[in-house]
Amino acid sequence: MKQETTLQGVRVIEICNVAAGPFCGMLLADMGADVIKIEQPGTGDTLRSWAPITQGYSENFASLNRGKRSITLNLKNAEDRQVAADIIATADVLIENNRPGVMDRLGLGYAAMSELNPRLVYCSISAYGQSGPRAQEGGFDLTLQAMSGLMSVTGEPGGAPVKCGVPVCDFTAGLYAAFSVVSALRQAEKEGRGAHIDVSMLGATLGIAALQTSQYFGTGVDPEKLGSAHPRNAPYQVFRCKGGYFGMAAGNNSLWKSVCEVVNRLDLFEDPRFLNTTDRAVNQDALRIILEDIFAKADSETWLTRFREAGVPCAPINTYSDVLADPQVEHMEWVQELELPNGVSTRTFVSPIRFNERTAGILRRPPALGEHNDEVLAELRAARTMES
Repeated sequence: MKQETTLQGVRVIEICNVAAGPFCGMLLADMGADVIKIEQPGTGDTLRSWAPITQGYSENFASLNRGKRSITLNLKNAEDRQVAADIIATADVLIENNRPGVMDRLGLGYAAMSELNPRLVYCSISAYGQSGPRAQEGGFDLTLQAMSGLMSVTGEPGGAPVKCGVPVCDFTAGLYAAFSVVSALRQAEKEGRGAHIDVSMLGATLGIAALQTSQYFGTGVDPEKLGSAHPRNAPYQVFRCKGGYFGMAAGNNSLWKSVCEVVNRLDLFEDPRFLNTTDRAVNQDALRIILEDIFAKADSETWLTRFREAGVPCAPINTYSDVLADPQVEHMEWVQELELPNGVSTRTFVSPIRFNERTAGILRRPPALGEHNDEVLAELRAARTMES
């Protein structure tokens, strides 16, 4: 089975802005789903205004909205809301990332839409969930990184709170949502009944923090910031060397012995402070000082070459321009040409998932605002004609 056809025939309606919901929709589109994005006339998804803007089109928007069709409907207008409801009635999935209660007030909530379309899988993405004491609070990636505890373990010890440079809460919620939608589609196919999926950014971010939450449950002590270091493993961090830094992770005793051989310090392998993983983690500050004194004698490329030859996992501290030009990325065909609606050609990072040793191409370029109004409305009229 080809990757791009695994969800062929599945129709998804997306009523979303910015990141979490659009990312979910794009993941489904990458697998072949027909994703129809309903946007506000005139402005559309907020992400359309985000730089970089290339000849009037946002490349940020393009990166999260390939494979979709765009129609414009003013959901504050009764006639347009009815059109939206009619389109949703033809769909398998609806994704929305509005504040809880907004879709109900528009008459497009799960209860109303499931009456029209009992098989509908309805996925709501929000900051804190559809119910509970924080349900009506808004949230962005920054505030969820703060709320979720993520910032408490990010950055250098004693330093100010730091957010992860990638909007991890948004994209994790989108991943959980896409996984849940596909799972619910299987249930809908078997039982003829859809479901209302409640994905919260808070829950998704806590979900990927299993090591941190289990550490707290097991010890009663909050995990702390360790910079690039690991609470239970060493050497396992970024190290300073001559003229820069590199990352190296010797996650077991065998790899630790290889490190000792590379740095020509087999005495460290017998040092009582570093006999096992736990000992090395407890004494990792002392270990880092010893190793960095040795690493200061050569540059990062020299050490990376030596550690790779010894089979020790290691990596340079790449910029995005570095990693996107890496031969592994090229081999996987992850960077591909992307045409924008204005005819400009750019590049994008496609789905990283390969099926049968094959990377999927781009099925459809990202849409201009309202580009598919006539097309989708014509399909709706045809569906009405068939019903009557």
